[in-house]
Amino acid sequence: MTKFKKILIANRGEIACRIIRTCHQMGIETIAIYSDTDKTLPFVKMARKAVPLSGNDAKETYLNVEKIIGICRQENVDAVHPGYGFLSENADFANALSQAGIVFIGPSPKAIEAMGSKSEAKQIAHSVNVPIIRWRRYMGENQKPNHLLNEAKDIGFPVLIKATHGGGGKGMRRVNAESELIAALEGCQREASNAFSNAHVMIEKYIVEPRHIEIQVFGDTHGNLVTLVKRDCSLQRRHQKIIEEAPAIGLNDKTSTGLYADAIKLAKAVNYHGAGTVEFLVDAHGDYYFLEMNTRLQVEHPVTEMITGQDLVEWQIIVAQGGNLPRTHDQINSTGHAREARIYAEDPAQGFLPSIGKITAFNCLDDSARFDAGYATGDQVSIYYDPMLAKTHCLWARSKRCNPTSHQCFDRS
Repeated sequence: MTKFKKILIANRGEIACRIIRTCHQMGIETIAIYSDTDKTLPFVKMARKAVPLSGNDAKETYLNVEKIIGICRQENVDAVHPGYGFLSENADFANALSQAGIVFIGPSPKAIEAMGSKSEAKQIAHSVNVPIIRWRRYMGENQKPNHLLNEAKDIGFPVLIKATHGGGGKGMRRVNAESELIAALEGCQREASNAFSNAHVMIEKYIVEPRHIEIQVFGDTHGNLVTLVKRDCSLQRRHQKIIEEAPAIGLNDKTSTGLYADAIKLAKAVNYHGAGTVEFLVDAHGDYYFLEMNTRLQVEHPVTEMITGQDLVEWQIIVAQGGNLPRTHDQINSTGHAREARIYAEDPAQGFLPSIGKITAFNCLDDSARFDAGYATGDQVSIYYDPMLAKTHCLWARSKRCNPTSHQCFDRS
């Protein structure tokens, strides 16, 4: 196994801080990249070295593949960790890094491409007998509004319009009636184009009051695959998760066993390695349907870390270096119950729209909580990026307490 000496973090905020922390614990030098407005944020100060991207718009900074690879070459890095969002599920970026002789800390470009398209991912799921929503859905190439309206009428309202490339709740709308569809479609396509440079959408039946359950999978390049407990991410707003917990409770044994087995089936179908999350909708009867696979580390990964005692970023780096998974399935145990809450800069008086300005006070008052923050008191929140400032996590287990200095909640005994 070849060990990395230097890793560039192609991201910002709390996830950049999170990755830098583990890299330094592993003795790996870190390079941060930052936009003009981010130059004073904690992640820039934490990295061993920080390189400016010059500009603020995401397309000219954190989404600028040519500029980022140029910095990688300039700094002679071994690998790039993309975090989540931005370029984390961009197969072209992964390919470009490979061509430059730089390791992408994530799955293969082929796996990203296969699972990055929601329509292709569902076709793969169907081919390996993983349940998908049984109602009719439209995933075709004809994207004309009148055609999509007719397809939605055939499926039956309510329906869900979803961007076929992307995630994070962007490019997604619930449509309750025929009269709402055209306006919702225009909003979805505009949002998808801006966020993912692809306006293509699909339409599927909307299941009322489902649970959103996801399975953390992990693979290495030697053919080993494991699952690490199930998470419940049902508490959402505007299709964006805001409260996550692990393990998901209240599922019968048959449902749980099926979820784990089918998550592994999907990962095997695309020769998956690295961290991935297979997401399902579970109805009141315990029946479940494959939604999508996120080919990256999830925002909510800390709740899995807290109950298993494993550092998933460390796992990612070990796998990317060519190593075996640190644990077999039988060696992965969980203790307690963990919950994560996302903290946003939003204005409740304005319908929780993103809010900008200077942070006058920012800290976590509970010293037993894990607090992953990307900002500190005195920092400015800009208009350019996602308004999430931090995540706070609580763990219910007698033997584990969080260390607020290291931000780790792992029981290393």
